[in-house]
Amino acid sequence: MNDLVQYDDVPCRYFEKPGPRNTKMVLEAVSKRAEALSIEKVLVATRSGSTAFDALEILKADIRVIAVTHVTGFGKPNVQEMPEEIRKELKLKGVDVLTAQHAFGGVGRAVRNKLSTFQVDEIMAFTLRTFGQGTKVAIELALMAADAGLVRTDEDIISVGGSAKGADSALVIKPANTHNFFDLKVREVICKPAGF
Repeated sequence: MNDLVQYDDVPCRYFEKPGPRNTKMVLEAVSKRAEALSIEKVLVATRSGSTAFDALEILKADIRVIAVTHVTGFGKPNVQEMPEEIRKELKLKGVDVLTAQHAFGGVGRAVRNKLSTFQVDEIMAFTLRTFGQGTKVAIELALMAADAGLVRTDEDIISVGGSAKGADSALVIKPANTHNFFDLKVREVICKPAGF
């Protein structure tokens, strides 16, 4: 019987604080890990498009960047936070732009807002935030992109999230559809804030 323990020593960046100052360092780490693992798709959370443009500059040209934005009406009723001209420019550069309801904040958030009680999806979001806001966002993006058919559930991807603006967290994830949430697997933590 073979009792050899097999493992990989993989570096992980831990930032002192969350926030946009980490964005380029996150994307540099993502680029290295994507190359090492032959990962072809990287999801980036972006409200304005800025993080997606940064990803295009830093990631290798053969990486497919998928930008995930807030749903229309997230900040104000009937307002889409990503300007249409930015969306068009990203698409011209080959970026898929996904605008979809948050996997952890749809009808459950409406129930909380109306009835002052939390639902399972928001409890899950609060639990994931114990690892940092960006970690929760990265997991949420993987669910949303799988639901939209932009990533497969049998191939690893890298998902990049942040805390309000920019990027501060990146995970290697095996995605799942939202209705199969517990099939999602976080394979690796590439980086995240240690202080948050």
